[in-house]
Amino acid sequence: MTTATQRPEPEARPRATYQDVLDAPPHQVAEIVDGLLYTNPRPAAPHALASSLLGSQLTVPFHLGRGGPGGWWIIDEPELHLADDILVPDVAGWRRTRMPKYPENAYFTLAPDWVCEILSPSTRKLDLEAKRPVYAREGVRHLWLVDHAGRTLDAFELTAGEWSRIATVADDADVRIPPFEAARFSLADLWP
Repeated sequence: MTTATQRPEPEARPRATYQDVLDAPPHQVAEIVDGLLYTNPRPAAPHALASSLLGSQLTVPFHLGRGGPGGWWIIDEPELHLADDILVPDVAGWRRTRMPKYPENAYFTLAPDWVCEILSPSTRKLDLEAKRPVYAREGVRHLWLVDHAGRTLDAFELTAGEWSRIATVADDADVRIPPFEAARFSLADLWP
């Protein structure tokens, strides 16, 4: 007669705290999702270019209101404190009707209306599997995922707590997608 050997339960890791984020090396982006600390190097050049250029395409018509309707705060790499999670999307936007006054502290506690993640090999799994559910839980209405390697943009809208794909564009297609359908730019503008 054989008896099963019981393995001890793995020790629960302590939940990460904001101090862990603050203690991360300055060349790393630190985030906390579901109590776990994730650190990644600063984005590689193609990732940074796509993020910067997307932000610039949206800032003029939506943040500044030049050639577009205005009414948004468009921010690169904001630190979001959403319940116990701390996320740093590549670009995010808030309608000024929801956030009329721009905060003075180092992070945002109000979930954005729109978030964009630039997918990279080092962050793809975190962005798709860990952060997307947090954005849905917090009621972020629109999520864009830009894959600079594949030269695509997938856009999602939150409907009844679930992400519904509303558009996919590739290569040099025109982008005119909610919530920014009031202005148009070429996806090719994001690639080197």
